[in-house]
Amino acid sequence: MLSRELYKVTCERALEYLNKAGIVITENEKNNMEVAEYGLGEIDRIGLELIVYVNTDRCCAKELILFPGQTCPEHRHPPVENEPGKEETFRCRWGKVFLYVPGAPVQNPKAVAPKGREKFFTVWHEIELNPGEQYTLAPDTLHWFQAGPEGAVVSEFSTKSRDEFDIYTDPDINPAQSRKA
Repeated sequence: MLSRELYKVTCERALEYLNKAGIVITENEKNNMEVAEYGLGEIDRIGLELIVYVNTDRCCAKELILFPGQTCPEHRHPPVENEPGKEETFRCRWGKVFLYVPGAPVQNPKAVAPKGREKFFTVWHEIELNPGEQYTLAPDTLHWFQAGPEGAVVSEFSTKSRDEFDIYTDPDINPAQSRKA
């Protein structure tokens, strides 16, 4: 689990990235920032920082902050309670993000699967998102993403987010392992 001190340092660093992206957030949002480290203790390699603006029965909006090379691990959003699973759109606001989905694998991927966990990254069709570019994922689509060398800030717009039901390829991942203040 993330220590209080590492949580604080990670949030302060994430705020610098939001400033670079020109994204203004409230004090309440700053105080409720989440750090998802998935129980792996490798926050600089695997994880992300996020702010949830809204998550209702119909829609969700978040900011995702990724440090250079930081990776959100491979997962999917399965059907839950008669709903098809989360549909989500990623819009790059700052930096660069490499998104991987099912399809023809790229010959020379720009992202690198985290060392020691390569076997848990199985989809390699690459979508590069630069500021202003976006991509929409259908429900239950296997995907993962990694920030480029400067890091990235990505806005996520989706149907209701139920992260506790997400299915990860890596069995060591605990999606409940995120920390708030």
